[in-house]
Amino acid sequence: MYKNIIICFALLTAGIANGQNTMKKEIKQTAGRTALGEFAPEFARLNDDVLFGEVWNRQDKMSLHDRSLTTILSLVAQGITDSSLKYHLQNAKQNGVTRQEFSEIITHAAFYIGWPKAWAVFNMAKEVWTTDVQTREEFQMSTPYPIGEPNTGYAQYFIGNSYLAPMEAERGGVTNVTFEPGCRNNWHIHHRQVQVLICVAGRGWYQEEGKTAVELKPGVVIAIPAEVKHWHGAARDSWMQHLTYHTHIEDGASNEWLEPVTDEVYQKLE
Repeated sequence: MYKNIIICFALLTAGIANGQNTMKKEIKQTAGRTALGEFAPEFARLNDDVLFGEVWNRQDKMSLHDRSLTTILSLVAQGITDSSLKYHLQNAKQNGVTRQEFSEIITHAAFYIGWPKAWAVFNMAKEVWTTDVQTREEFQMSTPYPIGEPNTGYAQYFIGNSYLAPMEAERGGVTNVTFEPGCRNNWHIHHRQVQVLICVAGRGWYQEEGKTAVELKPGVVIAIPAEVKHWHGAARDSWMQHLTYHTHIEDGASNEWLEPVTDEVYQKLE
């Protein structure tokens, strides 16, 4: 078991590094030259080529998600709530920042930067985060792992769309599974093997038959015993991504797919 844990964490570390490189989005900016190209050309060059062209593109050092939050807090702390803040709020949403984490960060910061400044940014942010459900592109920017390809091979056992991104699968690596909001797999049983789920992004649920559902959030690890009937999937309003692998595999191991998780069961989960 100790060996399995070491292998798992090694794979996770490699996956994060590979994911960050894979998910890099090049930032190109022309606003400086458009607005000030003739009036202040050197300032325009520094804005477009250095601030955005170099600093924002240092994504191997700091993600666009975190750079967006850092920039917003810097502007709000100075009381800047003009169009530049609106631009960075929109960027933050595109870079995977959710309404929930944005609201929590500004609420915390309000005690240090001032209550009126928090009111101002919240009023502006309400025009940006008009829904809690992220697009696929926004969710991808919030996780270092690729969403992968449509899970067509197992689609008959899922309600909603799921995606697979095998990681070093040919060498026994983990598989990354992504569920869109509302997606869940059928009840199923792993015979003669243990399945491990490691939630890495979003929010979802895991439930064993006859037991209360367990909320899946980043960092939650579930070891599913063999012969236990269960299901797992995303929350209604959130994508969910987990890594999975099997251990303690015995001869004759197999998966048994059962009936779908009914809306009556699923809709009770908050």
